[in-house]
Amino acid sequence: MNSNQQPVITTRGISRTYQQGPVDVRAVDGVDLSILPGEFTALVGPSGSGKTTLLNLIGGLDRPTAGEVVIDGTRLNDLDENALIQFRLHHIGFVFQAYNLIPVLSAAENIEFIMLLQKASAKERRTRTQQLLKDVGLEKLGHARPTQLSGGQQQRVAVARALASKPAFVLADEPTANLDSHTAESLLDVMEQLNRDEGMTFVFSTHDPRVIARARRVVTLVDGRVDSDEA
Repeated sequence: MNSNQQPVITTRGISRTYQQGPVDVRAVDGVDLSILPGEFTALVGPSGSGKTTLLNLIGGLDRPTAGEVVIDGTRLNDLDENALIQFRLHHIGFVFQAYNLIPVLSAAENIEFIMLLQKASAKERRTRTQQLLKDVGLEKLGHARPTQLSGGQQQRVAVARALASKPAFVLADEPTANLDSHTAESLLDVMEQLNRDEGMTFVFSTHDPRVIARARRVVTLVDGRVDSDEA
């Protein structure tokens, strides 16, 4: 990795405070973080350490109480809600623990849906969808609905969908949490290969030792702060 590269993700002093009754709870507390293109990074820490909140702040799904988030040179704080939705659509891929696939659509249609929102041509959508199904090892299951797929297969569709928009990076929130060991390792193989072959940047929120073992950088959060950052 070239140290002269510009970060694809930068957070400067970001904090996120929630009201719990009369108490202010600081879920993220003054985090400075830079992620370069091509990194394979895990955010780890005990339950309640702020992993998912930090991931949501980076992804523009939540807004910081203080500090700023800069993605691919764009300061998310400056975007209104509509602009933020459009920015996420074109720049950020998401993989969620619960898959979040649309049940009435086939695997191929779930992947294609993002490109439809981006107004990509029908030919481009078909070509990219078939390539992505192949990339995640599901080229023969594009017609299947989510209910006809195993948990691991659904999560592979979710990874392909995250990549469909050609994002600057993919945020994966506990992507292996609902998977058995063999299926989790297989999914991680796919993501590692995409990272290695296509230079796709991945940032995981996880407590799964299988993910942590694969990560080339591990950022540990404790009480909303960065406790250690090891490459």
